[in-house]
Amino acid sequence: MENGAAQPVIVAIDGPSGTGKSSTSKAVAAQLGLSYLDTGAQYRAITWWMVTNGIDIEDPTAIAAVAGKPEILSGTDPAAPTITVDGIDVAGPIRTQEVTAKVSAVSAVPEVRARITELQRSLATATEQGIVVEGRDIGTTVLPDADLKVFLTASAEARAARRSGELKGADVQSTREALIKRDAADSSRKTSPLAKADDAVEVDTTELTLAQVIECVVTLVEEKRAAK
Repeated sequence: MENGAAQPVIVAIDGPSGTGKSSTSKAVAAQLGLSYLDTGAQYRAITWWMVTNGIDIEDPTAIAAVAGKPEILSGTDPAAPTITVDGIDVAGPIRTQEVTAKVSAVSAVPEVRARITELQRSLATATEQGIVVEGRDIGTTVLPDADLKVFLTASAEARAARRSGELKGADVQSTREALIKRDAADSSRKTSPLAKADDAVEVDTTELTLAQVIECVVTLVEEKRAAK
């Protein structure tokens, strides 16, 4: 190792919603001094822009035509990740039920995925110390050469319970149905579906506490770093 500095490491963390992906990714990045990127937030941001600008979400051609318009900027500090669209802070607005309900449709449009994937790759390659990138197609499509790929899973029940805890006033049953519906949409889309990379390490978080999941992933990253 040069100058005694740790080698930069690129970590891909994929999996469906409610597996603890964001909390784990942020904590691992903070603990190891890495940058952090929530790719789901970028898809939510472009969806928010489409909704705000009255684009017909049912029309992939209309979505494709304007996919290059919004300027999306992601701040990669795990302690305070930021996201802006055309200079507007959208961290709050992108978490609404309206955006959540429409993000799968927008994300399925190939032009949208091409645009956001390019954005993600440029952010990942620009980091000097390395980065933890979380999403649904990072290990398979966005960063197939990542140093470490982790695929988080959990039972639908556990994921719904966690998600309804995050979404104020949401009941577990409707949350579970929404999760299953979104997983089906994301797993069956033609462009970069939600899928586990062949060389990914699968971690089932159903019976684990968040602290245990973080510890598990930190250990995996440290092992990869030591082997570089």
